[in-house]
Amino acid sequence: MTETTNDDGLAVFNHLRAVLASSPASASPVSALAAAANMSAEDVGILVARHAQLTPAAWIDRERVAFATRFLVEGKAGEGMAGDAGFSSHAAYERTFARHMAMSPDDYVSALKSDRFHLRLPPGYRKAEVLAYQGRDPEGLAERVDGMCIHKALMTGDGPAILHVDLTRANAAVTLESPRRLGRRSVAKLHMDALKILGLTGNAKEFERIHPTLVAGRAGLRVPLIPSAFDALCWAIVGQQINLAFAGSLRRYLIEVAGTPVGSMRVHPTPRAIADLDPSSLTANRFSRAKVKYLLAAAEAVASGQLAIEELWQGSAVEAEAKLTAQHGVGTWTARYVLMRIGFGDSAPVGDSGLATALQRLHNLAHRPDIVETARLMAPYTPWRSLASMHLWASLRG
Repeated sequence: MTETTNDDGLAVFNHLRAVLASSPASASPVSALAAAANMSAEDVGILVARHAQLTPAAWIDRERVAFATRFLVEGKAGEGMAGDAGFSSHAAYERTFARHMAMSPDDYVSALKSDRFHLRLPPGYRKAEVLAYQGRDPEGLAERVDGMCIHKALMTGDGPAILHVDLTRANAAVTLESPRRLGRRSVAKLHMDALKILGLTGNAKEFERIHPTLVAGRAGLRVPLIPSAFDALCWAIVGQQINLAFAGSLRRYLIEVAGTPVGSMRVHPTPRAIADLDPSSLTANRFSRAKVKYLLAAAEAVASGQLAIEELWQGSAVEAEAKLTAQHGVGTWTARYVLMRIGFGDSAPVGDSGLATALQRLHNLAHRPDIVETARLMAPYTPWRSLASMHLWASLRG
């Protein structure tokens, strides 16, 4: 597996991903991963940074935890789970699992059989920014914030459900509400959704250590993710070149006319539900013709299986960006905003006016940087440009 030139290393990356998915013990630690690719550790680092937007060690840990999680969900994990997942000891397994899943493996197994669980929040966790992001539309139908509680309507394999996340205390108390009994897979999906909503899928410590000036006064800031990649894509398309309030009203209309009701809320529409909307009904409700064209084309691509969007966050950022920008009306800004909101850690949405304004202020520039200069100014924050973008946006609010 040494050929990396024709596809920018994608074939090698996907090979390593397959090895980690099926037999993580054979590709751990980094030296074993490099041997599996027949590459030097340095070259593997470059490859993984480009595609997974993680260090090799962080990528291995994520994939090992994902491997263990699959067995726990299926009820097949035995006493040798730590070794099977490639951990050197049971203590290392428990420690890494807890860091990624915000609970111990035993607590995770218990949570799969319940409609209530707790997530451990890291020291210094900033709740206010997460609550502000989730409550950005005060009239939201798919998500809303009530005091210190986030309420999010989501789809599972067992039908629609509402995820209630209470941040009143030190840790997050999660309650699941559904008209039907939720199976283990659905609970596992909602657990992961909760981690994404709270921005707990990434680790900010190393970034904060290396970039103290940018972080000053905002240590503990996270990147809240959007659980559904299709929702993220729709939000990015709807929000192109308009302000937040207007974008929120357009998204609210989509959810109202095509979303799935659950309790007092509605789940964001499925790709098929949006693809089947009458274009004239959208233009009559303040959608531009171009926005309608882009939105319905993207929805049809996902609904037809042409774009397997929900799988993108687990694979290559290079491949994901190429697949997104292949959609009509999806440029670099839209694609990278989606990548950032579905979990890639090094995706700065260059072309964003707020990001450019923040960089102008940070560097005391006489002009607002263009796309090329924005990319250059963001380069020093590699491989954490998603988190850097969050800090820069936050700097505009004082």
